[in-house]
This record gives sequence, C-alpha cells and structure tokens, in this order.
Amino acid sequence: MAELSETALVQIRGVRKHFGDLEVLKGITMDVHEGQVTVLLGPSGSGKSTLLRCVNHLETIDGGRIMVDGDVIGYRPEGQHLREMHPKEIARQRRSIGMVFQRFNLFPHKTALENIVEAPLIVSKKNRADAVAEARRLLERVGLAAWADHYPSQLSGGQQQRVAIARALAMKPKLMLFDEPTSALDPELVGEVLDVMKELAMEGMTMIVVTHEIGFAREVADQIVFMDGGVVVEAGDPASLVDNPQHARTRGFLQSVL
Repeated sequence: MAELSETALVQIRGVRKHFGDLEVLKGITMDVHEGQVTVLLGPSGSGKSTLLRCVNHLETIDGGRIMVDGDVIGYRPEGQHLREMHPKEIARQRRSIGMVFQRFNLFPHKTALENIVEAPLIVSKKNRADAVAEARRLLERVGLAAWADHYPSQLSGGQQQRVAIARALAMKPKLMLFDEPTSALDPELVGEVLDVMKELAMEGMTMIVVTHEIGFAREVADQIVFMDGGVVVEAGDPASLVDNPQHARTRGFLQSVL
C-alpha cells in the first residue's frame, strides 16, 4: 500500500469498532487518494462492510478517526477527544459520500426517476425541473433512459442496482462506497452493474468497493486491501496482490474464490 499521506481524500487512522465483546475492526489504517479505486477483499466476517459503513458514519467507531476531504467524519475534535456530531451535521457530511448497498433500497412506490430526484429535491432543495433533467441524464448514463417511469417491481435486480447507483450520483458525491453491490444479483445480471462501475472508475470517481469479484478488482482497482479478522493482512496493486500474494491467509482466500 502507498505511504500514508495528509493529502489523501480518505484518511483512515487506527479505526476500532466493537459489537459488544467482539472487536471487528482492530486498528485499521489506510488512505484512498482522489480518483483512486480501492477494493476491499476478505472472507465474511473480516470487517470489510463494517469499515465501509464507518466511513459515512452508518456505524460509530470506538477508536481512531476517519477523515474525508479534511473533515473528521461523524465527530468534532475537542482536545484529545472526539465528540459525536448532531445528526443534522452528520447528514450534511453524508451528502458528499454516496453509498450503494447489497440490497437496492429503492422506494417501491416511486418510479426510477422519482427515486433519483427525491434527495436533490428534499435534501439539496434543488429546482424540480433541474432535478428531473439531471435524473434523466443519470438514467441515460446507466443505460436506463427508457425505464424512467417504471417502478422497482418492474425492473430486474441489475436494473434496480443501476438506479441505486444513479440515485447516489444525483447528490454529486466526492466519494462512492459500494458494499457488495452485485452479491444479491443473478449471475447474468452482474456484468451490467460492474460495467457502470468501470465507467465511473474511468471517469475518475473515487471509490471504495467491497466485492468478491476478483476480475473486476484486477481490472479496475488501483489498490486492493485484503482484510481478515478485523485487520489489514496485505495491501498492494492488483497485479502483485492477486498474482503474487505474500501472506498465507491471502493466498488461501484467493485460492477459494478463483
């Protein structure tokens, strides 16, 4: 992994997280630079999704800090301590961090277009005509221009996930988080979602992706971080980590998924 930098867009420093007596993150430290795609690999229970959820404060942390574009996420520094922000302040921070989940979490009673314009209208107070025009542009960007007036129940899983990506992009985030975005999809639908993510990467979107899609990681990632047992076991560029892993735990995992 590249040396730590004070100019990285995402700075994760010594992050710890407990669920009861179980410590699921044991001092995670890493950087993600602007325009970089970082893929988190690891077995189930390794802490990948928990770390991702900590980045936009869907989970609180018990130690360390996470900074995005210079701002400590979810907390206000007070001397040597951190005090959790008011929910409205946290919501403001989240506007610049898009997140796409395993399940699509679309509003079932709203069309694809309405799902996308919801946050710009309610949160950002955008003019409706402008929000609709931007939503149509985003639907075209993810290959769904003709499906604007369809409800989630009328869309395939891959189409719903592409709407979810467009919805996240509508807030013009500086960072996109993807939590196993293809794991709930039928195999034949995985490619259409990964293609959209590849295009985002080519356009320079900063992304942190939890996935088991090794081919995607090899092709798109700038760095791969392998986690197990709540720690970073190994990190590096895709060619070296996938083709020549240095740690036995990494080798064992890759052998199980390749």
